[in-house]
Amino acid sequence: MVGVTATADPRSAIDAVWRIESPRLIAGLARMTRDIGLAEELAQDALVAALEQWPESGVPRNPGAWLMTTAKRRAVDTFRRNERYVRKLGEIGREQEFEEEPDFIAGLDDHIEDDLLRLVFTACHPVLSTEARVALTLKMIGGLQTHEIARAFLAKETAIAQRIVRAKKTLGDAKVPFEVPEGEDRVARLSSVLEVIYLIFNEGYSATAGEDWMRPGLCDEALRLGRILAGLMPKEPEVHGLVSLMEIQASRSAARVGPNGEPVLLMDQDRAKWNRILIGRGLAALELAEALADGAFGIYAAQAAIAACHARARVGEETDWGRIAVLYEGLGKLNPSPVIELNRAVALSMAFGPEAGLEVVDKLTSEPALKSYHLLPSVRGDFLAKLGRLDEARVEFERAAEMTGNDRERTLLLNRAADCTPGPSPDSGPADRAGRAGRTGRK
Repeated sequence: MVGVTATADPRSAIDAVWRIESPRLIAGLARMTRDIGLAEELAQDALVAALEQWPESGVPRNPGAWLMTTAKRRAVDTFRRNERYVRKLGEIGREQEFEEEPDFIAGLDDHIEDDLLRLVFTACHPVLSTEARVALTLKMIGGLQTHEIARAFLAKETAIAQRIVRAKKTLGDAKVPFEVPEGEDRVARLSSVLEVIYLIFNEGYSATAGEDWMRPGLCDEALRLGRILAGLMPKEPEVHGLVSLMEIQASRSAARVGPNGEPVLLMDQDRAKWNRILIGRGLAALELAEALADGAFGIYAAQAAIAACHARARVGEETDWGRIAVLYEGLGKLNPSPVIELNRAVALSMAFGPEAGLEVVDKLTSEPALKSYHLLPSVRGDFLAKLGRLDEARVEFERAAEMTGNDRERTLLLNRAADCTPGPSPDSGPADRAGRAGRTGRK
């Protein structure tokens, strides 16, 4: 008989268990059913059963095994009710005796690491849209409920639910195998997985819309997913590169928001608030990534190396901007992008003066990919303000404010535009106003 544990708040306990156990549960069921949609439905059925029974009976001492056993019974019932029963038994293997629960659970545990990795690659399959991959990853591997995903992305719950349903149908229609790819396909597919995790992190780190500057819950979830992946793929340097990048970026979180929720830019941050533990983890992960790649940088490791330059500087003036500019140049060769070139312009400006940065930025103004990218006019306005060209700078900041979808960032940009407005001030002259307007826009 499975032991039980009493708890004062069964619902909170169930939520915590689900967040931990659901990826293992879905992964194991998906391997056995070869149907990720069915696996998720069976897991949800087990959750419903827990919600019904645990408040009365108590939380089992092995809640993961309880959920797996319950889901397995539902699977057997489902197979027996339809014509797929014989075929499914053949796929699962006749040596697997469903009625012997300990063998079933032990069999799943033997494969759990492989199952989780298969689930990660399936949820992030390129056949799905980016939005679908993000939602499915948070649902299947993150263990988030649909309403939590909707709240995190400021979307309607029905829209997220439909997105997840369509994603599972797409995987089924495309007959995507539940497997870890090999060879060249593995490289491409891993890139898709890393992209999804970093997209989740970035939406938490710098929210693209809404009133909040940051959504820490998404950052935490991305970090958790990255750490899980690093455990599953310990020999992949870019996995550790991404973890390093997220750890170091996340270390600044407490310093990036002011007392009223307003953004605090990188050079204005109180670095005593930076989390040294996360920085230490990030630097260790970067060292591991470099060792695994024999010193060569991948896209994420290169970005982590840039973040490390900031992390090692105890004050802003100690930042090695020349090194950062070189790293951005190398990153641009790995992944040519006008956004990377824009960031290189910022580094050049900090290392060699605003003229050097403005020369690069002016070449980017005709880039179609940056046409609606608010950071282009924001950065250009920063350089112009530092050069004392305040009228031009004000126009750029106002244009950037119109482009951004984040309310906090819009306010910041409008304030910087106001700093560029000529006019008498009782406590400052034009030079002082230019100095305030010329603060770097890096975060």
